[in-house]
Amino acid sequence: MSTPQWLDRVVDAAGGDRGLVDTDGINPVLQRTAAAGEKTRSASVLVLFGGSEEPNPAARGGLPADADVLLTQRASTLRQHGGQIAFPGGATDPGDDSPIATALREAEEETGLDPTGVQPLTTMPGIYVPPSRFDVVPVLAYWRTPSAVGVVDTAEAARVVRVPIETLIDPGNRFQVRHPAGYQGPAFAVDGMLVWGFTGGILAGLLAVSGWETEWDTDDIRDLEASLAAVAEFSEPSAGSTPANSGHSAGSTPAGSGHSAGSTPAGSGHSAGSTPAGRDQ
Repeated sequence: MSTPQWLDRVVDAAGGDRGLVDTDGINPVLQRTAAAGEKTRSASVLVLFGGSEEPNPAARGGLPADADVLLTQRASTLRQHGGQIAFPGGATDPGDDSPIATALREAEEETGLDPTGVQPLTTMPGIYVPPSRFDVVPVLAYWRTPSAVGVVDTAEAARVVRVPIETLIDPGNRFQVRHPAGYQGPAFAVDGMLVWGFTGGILAGLLAVSGWETEWDTDDIRDLEASLAAVAEFSEPSAGSTPANSGHSAGSTPAGSGHSAGSTPAGSGHSAGSTPAGRDQ
């Protein structure tokens, strides 16, 4: 099966030998590699795009009006990084024969999606996440046959959402955040939530090469803690709001409907079913 035309630029850039490149100097996530000789742990995340296969000739880069990306939100009760947002994914299991296998297995475990409906498109070079020493391979894929998704384990996740790409590329939803420890990088405010860190960096890097992006103010730099506090006042998700296999369609919890996506998950020492991305601050 061929790649949907509107995803061609993303796949070509992300799947190259160098992967995504931070040409503007504002996306440090993309450049992170482990030091020579440092022992790392393997992990993968699924960057799953949904939407019509046919491009929209009236839109920038042919972006379909219904194009979206799948994200999850960690349960607010988790000891580490509760409430943050990630791509589905996690650590490699001994039985996984490739990064694609890891990403699909983890996504099925976390969201209940049917992996047979997912068309893997390419893998990016691994991105190092320092605190956990994970080397995370983003797997880009197209959701050719969407299935019902939702929270599988409320102790791990509060929400599973399909976030419209049009919402992510809206300049009014984009800025940079600065962490007290010194990290600074791109972020998205999506329906009362904040997407930042590893997830924000990958999304920003993909949008930058997609042909869909609209110019945004990269000089708008906001304090991370203040930004998190601001979105927390706007919306507080309830755990398990979209249970898997509940009869809802795959698009039953889109951002913009009162449920949304935010930043990036983190934590070291997670089980194989947890998400390693986002511990890069």
